[in-house]
Amino acid sequence: MSLLTVKDLTLGYNSGSIIENLSFTVNEGDYLSIVGENGSGKTTLMKSLLHLQKPLGGEIIVSNDLKANEIGYLPQQTVLQKDFPATVKEIVLSGCQSHMGYRPFYGKKEKALARENMELMGILDLEKRCYKQLSGGQQQRVLLARALCATRKLLLLDEPVAGLDPKVTIEMYETIKSLNEKGITIIMISHDIAAALEYSSHILHIGKTIFFGTKKDYLCSKEGQSFTGKEKIYA
Repeated sequence: MSLLTVKDLTLGYNSGSIIENLSFTVNEGDYLSIVGENGSGKTTLMKSLLHLQKPLGGEIIVSNDLKANEIGYLPQQTVLQKDFPATVKEIVLSGCQSHMGYRPFYGKKEKALARENMELMGILDLEKRCYKQLSGGQQQRVLLARALCATRKLLLLDEPVAGLDPKVTIEMYETIKSLNEKGITIIMISHDIAAALEYSSHILHIGKTIFFGTKKDYLCSKEGQSFTGKEKIYA
């Protein structure tokens, strides 16, 4: 079943468009990696999917089964965010806010959900630690647990391994893969084309030309062969 359908989307700013005539569909259980050159509009697209930026044209159709507050988001971290002086538990709990309406305090349901997701991310033993004292990999797990408190359906990830060392990078990719195998749909911006081809089910390539399809078809496309530098086609 389709969760998101993008039709003839045009994205940009007052100075002009960055992307034109973009169309693709994300179904339940998909793992979509968005790749392309720097400045091609990947983050702008992500903001539009989150309704943080209005498209210049076209439409984004969201399934009736997916509410606006049921999309989890893991943004790129800024230096200021890395030094945020809150505990792990406080940050993870904050992911529940979209479900609370006008209630000012977290209840048993939110606390149980936060604990469940800290356990899932292997950070329950860090719940009282200050976020800014954690390693980069631990911080990303905290933010992923926070995003999971917002949804069990769709996660949007913007460069989730940026700045992580190789070992932690692999661990993060495996964690995301595990979440996808549990039924969570993934949309991820990535500069790591090798990882995108290893883990994704579908590729959206944004650049001078646009490609959307399975990763196998991407390797057979001119966009895929050009971007990966592969002259031969691998099945």
